[in-house]
Parts: sequence; C-alpha cells; structure tokens
Amino acid sequence: MIIDSTTDNRLQILGFVIERTSKRMKQFFQRMLKDAKTGITVDQWIILQVLDKEDGISQLEIAKETFKDAPTVTRIIDLLVNKNLLERISNTKDRRRFNIHLTATGRAKIEEVLPIAVQFRAKAWDGLAEEDKSQLTNYLNIIFKNLK
Repeated sequence: MIIDSTTDNRLQILGFVIERTSKRMKQFFQRMLKDAKTGITVDQWIILQVLDKEDGISQLEIAKETFKDAPTVTRIIDLLVNKNLLERISNTKDRRRFNIHLTATGRAKIEEVLPIAVQFRAKAWDGLAEEDKSQLTNYLNIIFKNLK
C-alpha cells in the first residue's frame, strides 16, 4: 500500500485520537475510583477483573491477559496481596510458581467497584448507538489484530 502525505497525516491524527481517548478514559475512571474511595487503581481493577473471570491463574497468564509486562504485574499483585484482596498459592505442579487467587475481601471489592465500572462505561459510551459501539469495537479489533 502506498501512503501519500495526506493519508499519512490522517493516520497520525487517528493514532493520536485513539491514544488520547484511551488516556482520558483511564484518567476519568481513576478519578471515579478515587472519588468513591475504593482504595484501588485502574490497573489493580483490571487484574481483579481478570481473576474474577479465571481465578487461580499464574502471574504470567495475568500479564498476557492484561498486556502488561511481568514486573508490572508482580508489583500490582504485591499491592493487592498487601490489601488482602489477593493471595499467592504455590502451584502444586511447580513449587517455584504461584497461582493468584481472589480472597473473600477481593471478591467483595469487585462487588463494590463493579457498579462504578458500569457507570463509567455508560458515561464513556453516552451518545453512541449500539451499532456505533459495535462498529467501533470491530474497527479497534482489526487494528489490534493487524499489530500482532
């Protein structure tokens, strides 16, 4: 594909708009979490959500699922363990590895934060028809797959 300067400028602007929107969404949700005094960050919420769907997976699996590097995931898990939201349990097949599990307090935190997440999503998607949301999701998934 040949890209002329006009096309290149539009693609640069589009990339900027996607990144700008992503950052704004994270900042807005973080402010909502802080205002609600949840005591967690967006990145901590993401890990709690992953474990809510598949409790007991390894730190490496969490890193892959969240698209975060392993040291970052380890640091976030350390914080969540200190808050008694998660626990590390030795892997029965490999004692050098740990499986990460939600605690009862962690499950309660998910129940506390979920309505805030729903409210955030409603605010973010306000004014978009279902068809618009579906198309946007499809477009972003295409971009994601293109960069694999």
